Amino acid sequence: MSSRIKSELLELNMGPQHPSTHGVLRLAVKLDGEVVVECHPDVGYLHRGVEKLAEMRQYIQFIPITDRLDYLASMLGNMAYIGAVEKLAQIEVPERAEYIRVIMMELNRIASHLIFYGTMGLDLGATTPFLYGMREREDILDLFEMTCGARLTYNYFRPGGVSKDLPAGFYEKCKAYIKKQRERLPEYDDLLTGNQIFISRTRNVGVISAQEAVNYSMSGPSLRATGVPYDVRRVDPYSIYDKLDWQVVTRTEGDTRARYQCRVDEIRQSLNIVEQALDMMPEGELKYKTPLKLKVPEGEVYFHVESARGDVGVYLVSDGSDKPYRLKWRAPSFINLGALNDMVRGAKVADVIAVLGSLDVVLGEVDR
Repeated sequence: MSSRIKSELLELNMGPQHPSTHGVLRLAVKLDGEVVVECHPDVGYLHRGVEKLAEMRQYIQFIPITDRLDYLASMLGNMAYIGAVEKLAQIEVPERAEYIRVIMMELNRIASHLIFYGTMGLDLGATTPFLYGMREREDILDLFEMTCGARLTYNYFRPGGVSKDLPAGFYEKCKAYIKKQRERLPEYDDLLTGNQIFISRTRNVGVISAQEAVNYSMSGPSLRATGVPYDVRRVDPYSIYDKLDWQVVTRTEGDTRARYQCRVDEIRQSLNIVEQALDMMPEGELKYKTPLKLKVPEGEVYFHVESARGDVGVYLVSDGSDKPYRLKWRAPSFINLGALNDMVRGAKVADVIAVLGSLDVVLGEVDR
């Protein structure tokens, strides 16, 4: 009699403590040998009830909590919430404050992408890219510390403007950083982008089509890597982005390498935006005069911005008091993560780490 080999699917847990899960995330993976059959993200380990906390705090008091959602791009989270408050309360922002906000947001976008560059290398076994990315990120954090005294959670934006002006020496130090970062980017490409091992680990891995990405409501570089040129700064302009010259970065491959390349190329675009904003910044007021105990007129509003991870939206409902009646946060990390199962099905175990890393999720934003 001929014998037949019987095999069973192996159920494997990745996380919630594994460093390659980029936070407290559990991936429930089913394997047939080394081939992924299913991969389901299990979230909620960091759930803090942020949306409910908004109902218990005055509008100003909730700003520091928005720092702690996407904590790698806190300025952008600040802007999503502050923009919703300003839109509902019809608060006008002085032009100088808008320029300062854009400088802060784009510097924070670069800092976030530098973390992505470094951790993407770490996920695939390369340590030097992380050292490179953190080296330049320190320059950005020094600029933030000069401006608002903090290096990670900033609490800098206010309804109607910013809390304080740019300090003396900021312009020169920021210009020097821009020059330095542009000089270092070719080193990044030499080290990782053109590395043959990196290319073989990322090309045609975790492919998703433009149609599938749209169906999953993906956004940010993860969507633009499929060829869809959706960027909130362009399609629904806010602040002064429509006054500046910059390009929406897209790729067409829809694979892990394309998602990586989009973020690296966006660093270059953000440097251009910061440089223009520095050169064009007008004099004037920093903040629209609002009462310390701000009351927002009764109504509801939706406002969204383009964060480092995608389309961050805030749905805000006011009952006319000094606290939000309801708040809902659209988190792109959470939505992008929903496509992971389809992206890794049929791939190898090691590819799961590469694909997850290319989505660049932040678990504080996923769980809220």
